[in-house]
Amino acid sequence: MTATVVRPSLRLRLAERGIDLRLLLAVPAVLVVLVLFVYPFVFGIQLSLTPQRFTNPFDNYRAFFSDPYYSSSLVNTLAIAVPATFVNVVAAVPIAVRMRRAFRGRRVLAAALVVPVSLGTVFLADGMLNVLGPAGWLNKALLGLGLVDSPVRLTNNWWGVFLSLVVSGFPFAFLLMLAYASGIDPSLEQAAATLGAFPGQRFRYVVFPLLLPGAAVTLCLNFVMAFSVFPSAVLLGDPSGSARVMALIAYQEAQERLDPSMGSAVAMLLAAAQLVFVVLVLGARSLLYRGPATGGKG
Repeated sequence: MTATVVRPSLRLRLAERGIDLRLLLAVPAVLVVLVLFVYPFVFGIQLSLTPQRFTNPFDNYRAFFSDPYYSSSLVNTLAIAVPATFVNVVAAVPIAVRMRRAFRGRRVLAAALVVPVSLGTVFLADGMLNVLGPAGWLNKALLGLGLVDSPVRLTNNWWGVFLSLVVSGFPFAFLLMLAYASGIDPSLEQAAATLGAFPGQRFRYVVFPLLLPGAAVTLCLNFVMAFSVFPSAVLLGDPSGSARVMALIAYQEAQERLDPSMGSAVAMLLAAAQLVFVVLVLGARSLLYRGPATGGKG
């Protein structure tokens, strides 16, 4: 009589080798990232290094920085995206800190603050033109009251793009900061209050340090959105002047001048600028805050 040898299941044998079959659940997500993000990025780099109008692989990049028409788009984009990003985050922090506690009308106010998210860029631009344009309600009111002699230019220039980025970007900054601020333990502030700390001191020494990790992430995400601005620059800005941003240059090169290699080079530089900003912000966060991010959900 021979004993029956029970062979371990495939799952157990793989587990003995440190392989978990549950990792297969991540395969669809990995494929999506590879197809929609990694492959286009690698292809874009390769395309940018095969210039149509030049011979050297890096001539597209050299032309971008040597030609003021191209290089000024980087300055224009930074001049719009950086202020809009900081305005959104700085405005979102105190509002999120105040709204983390329940009060009457809190849900209505929160819903009103995030309404621009549901409007869409084109609808938002049309509304801003009707309100802030030369023939908009605001200028009609100012002219009717005799406060100005001619319409105030708030569209088709730098201000138009800046205001559109603030209106469209603030809801995202607010939602992110609200989620992070809601995770801060209220007992920390109560403990500081019992030690005699004033509200301003409690915010500066207790709440704000715990908000720094979330604020840094919010700053990065908001900047990435603002730096790649395109529709607002066309609809509310001056595409031939202060609103000639990098995304617009990339589109013109690829679609109007039929030079996809130069368009890809501009797009790669746009992505590089975003990456540099993210690295700088996260590096500054690590210098300013070294503790665990246990105070919030970010």
